[in-house]
Amino acid sequence: MQDFLYSGVGIAVAVVSVVSIIGCGVFLYMNTTRRLAPGEQAGTTGHTWDDDLQEWNNPLPRWWMWLFYITIVFALAYLALYPGLAAWGGALGWSSGGQYAAEARRWEARHAPMFEGYLRQDIPVVARDPAAREMGQRLFLSYCSQCHGADGGGSRGFPSLRDGDWLWGGEPAQVHESIANGRRAMMPALADALGRENLPSVVAYVRSLSGLPHDAAKAADGKPRFEQLCAACHGVEGRGNPALGAPNLADRIWLYGGSEESITETLVAGRAGVMPAQLDFLGPGKVHLLAAYVWGLSRRDAR
Repeated sequence: MQDFLYSGVGIAVAVVSVVSIIGCGVFLYMNTTRRLAPGEQAGTTGHTWDDDLQEWNNPLPRWWMWLFYITIVFALAYLALYPGLAAWGGALGWSSGGQYAAEARRWEARHAPMFEGYLRQDIPVVARDPAAREMGQRLFLSYCSQCHGADGGGSRGFPSLRDGDWLWGGEPAQVHESIANGRRAMMPALADALGRENLPSVVAYVRSLSGLPHDAAKAADGKPRFEQLCAACHGVEGRGNPALGAPNLADRIWLYGGSEESITETLVAGRAGVMPAQLDFLGPGKVHLLAAYVWGLSRRDAR
């Protein structure tokens, strides 16, 4: 409420809010000043329905009237103490961001010793700790499952973390680096460089690398073109390069699909994959636990 682009807007909101609340009180008072004398009967408002159904102009019950006044006083007190008005932050100085920060500090102070203990242990050791693995799973479900799935199985464009096939390397330090500082992979569009008329032959050769059904003549024609433009990242045998995040094309594990249509789409439009950095957001302790959990997903000896 306080982050308006122009200060005048905040003042206008504050004035309208206060005037509206006070106006409610004035309107209530104006309609409750007259009382009925003993034995006097209230008149009607003049509205009649169905010939004899009339609306009586009886005074409001006193308990209801005072309850309304109490709500008005409460509203004014609340706006004075808390940031309900755009132009006024409240006498108590409270904010949702400040409360979150305070709760986060209390949480960190309470759990810091536990995280420090895990940070002193290597990732494989943490991965074999049942309690640490359980905490890592909860962190994964909260922060990672939206892309990689609740079981780490991945989906189109998001790699599986359970199959032992790692784009950037599966060593503990490499997994930690991926989570802590993020990754950014780029597959450039190569349709123009390869020549669109040559795309079917390159696609056939790429499919042949992993033993998928393909046209042998087209694959033979596509091999030199692959070695000329694609081998720089994926290697002459198409086995990938973890230093570049270039996937292995010879293992039948596909990030975007291994059909002719999907591979053609990759060559024509390119691909861009981003793994966001989590260190500043989660902190070193949580990143360490996550790295241990993720590293252990594809290793039976870590369970």
